Amino acid sequence: MKPQSLKVIISGGGTGGHIFPALAIADELRQQRPGVQILFVGAKGRMEMDRVPKAGYPIKGLWISGFQRKMSWSNLLFPLKLVCSMAKANTVLRQFKPDVVIGVGGYASGPTLRMAIRRKIPTLIQEQNSYPGITNRLLAKEVNKICVAYEDMEKWFSKEKTVLTGNPLRIKAVETVGKKEDALKYFQLIGSSTVAFITGGSQGALAINKAIKNNLQKIHHADIQLIWQTGKLFFGEARQAVLDAGLSDKIKVVDFVERMDLAYAASDLVVSRAGAMAISELSFVGKAVILVPLPTAAEDHQTQNALRLVNRGAAVMIRNSEADKELLPAIIDLASNKKQREEMSAGIQKFALPDAGKNIVAQILNLAQR
Repeated sequence: MKPQSLKVIISGGGTGGHIFPALAIADELRQQRPGVQILFVGAKGRMEMDRVPKAGYPIKGLWISGFQRKMSWSNLLFPLKLVCSMAKANTVLRQFKPDVVIGVGGYASGPTLRMAIRRKIPTLIQEQNSYPGITNRLLAKEVNKICVAYEDMEKWFSKEKTVLTGNPLRIKAVETVGKKEDALKYFQLIGSSTVAFITGGSQGALAINKAIKNNLQKIHHADIQLIWQTGKLFFGEARQAVLDAGLSDKIKVVDFVERMDLAYAASDLVVSRAGAMAISELSFVGKAVILVPLPTAAEDHQTQNALRLVNRGAAVMIRNSEADKELLPAIIDLASNKKQREEMSAGIQKFALPDAGKNIVAQILNLAQR
């Protein structure tokens, strides 16, 4: 196959945990095969329909959403949405004629890969978590290759199909070397104080946000500055609380960080959920981290993710239920302990798999030769 003839569809999304690895795979494909044609397939109304075009890739939207576990009127539409989405996915496949179809999890991934399998197009799924999402679990028996980020995934996936690659990262989003000064200017911060980056992910985290908002008075006398990513829903409330507390010079409130590389470069420590993609990024940038696992994650896998780091001295963990009381004191304590931050930084870097994107693309190219 000629390099310029390669066509790839990447399907899935819903949250940053699915979208950003998908974009990382696309970036690596472009790096290795400059002539590659890439088309994304997402779910209408979800964040991929905005984020993917901003990253420079075309996207088609399917009318699909998840099946709610609790009683909901929206569930009555689910069968119709599924049929319509499979028909639309089939049309996209017929018109684009991809050589490989990749699923990264999320609503749109299911119909797209299901139709690709029917059309006998080579398929690959990339599973970010130690506990696979339902879409990937359902598709696993029929796809050609499964790329995973954790060892011991055989209880979910066929050992013969599964390859340990790690989670792919958008290098430009995590490359921090030589950017400290520019990062401080970007966020209008003073270089002499310790900087903490507070993030609950692309959509924010209510427990983390409330823990910061309810304890703002503790920041007045601490030698610390915050970059606080709140998500859209909490942004107005957080910004007003910071204004009312007279802390606008010490706390920069943003709903979404477009330049994650600068947020990481500016920060000396990070507060984050313990999702797989968050930990992959934190391992790469090598920052001291306080993890607040999402307690409702399937099989409590975020707590297990966090404990893997905590048990090796690579992170501090605060339980979600204790965040309001313990999170900000933990931030202030770690901000004042440079030696501990350096030890944690060295520890978390041991978990990094920096060649994940290259390894996944190697699997994609192998499938394209079939």
